Amino acid sequence: MRPDGREPDQLRPFSFERHFAKFAEGSCLLKIGDTHMLVTASVEERVPPFMKGKGSGWVTAEYSMLPRSGRQRNNRDPMKPNGRNMEIQRLIGRTLRTAIDLTALGERTITLDCDAIQADGGTRCAAITAGYVAMHDAIEGLMKNRLLKRNPMREPVAAISVGLHRGKEVLDLCYDEDSEAGTDMNVVMTASNKFVEIQGTAEVDPFDAPTLARLLKLAQKGIGELVVAQREVLGQE
Repeated sequence: MRPDGREPDQLRPFSFERHFAKFAEGSCLLKIGDTHMLVTASVEERVPPFMKGKGSGWVTAEYSMLPRSGRQRNNRDPMKPNGRNMEIQRLIGRTLRTAIDLTALGERTITLDCDAIQADGGTRCAAITAGYVAMHDAIEGLMKNRLLKRNPMREPVAAISVGLHRGKEVLDLCYDEDSEAGTDMNVVMTASNKFVEIQGTAEVDPFDAPTLARLLKLAQKGIGELVVAQREVLGQE
């Protein structure tokens, strides 16, 4: 039995809420189990110095966990870089750049601010999944204002965790499972079942190729369900 009684291939209950933040160009609150992730998308009419003059846009991300989002309080210390946060925000940025035609975006930057309001495992995956929805709404605003010649959005991108917990392959690990997992993996995929990124680590014993294949198939199932929900909430059914 899993800690919350789910089947091995079952996602935690989840919901998307668009336009959660009033003043952001795009925003989405994703609740998946006891993990609540808010992502806002901000559009700026400029690009980083290394992109200037290239006729192309940029997508970047910032990630953090609010001080009491988890079981213990995190300190606020913006002057001291957090290695984990930096690694996660780079992951979010590079995976969501695959969901957009940067040339069609023009010399603009979309910044995705990803804040875990409540964290019970899978926050980076939730940030990517909610980030696609927030970015879509930011682009929709640019299109409505006729600031883009064509829609730069490509197919949806979503992410989920899989792993080995007490010898069983499971989908969408909660914190209790993640903290005990023999193998922990984060998988990012497109709606057409193409892999964007795979992060996997054997925490205890090494895993073999057949186990990897089964875990990826499990991730594909979960991501497929999330993509269906993304399309539903965006009115793309």
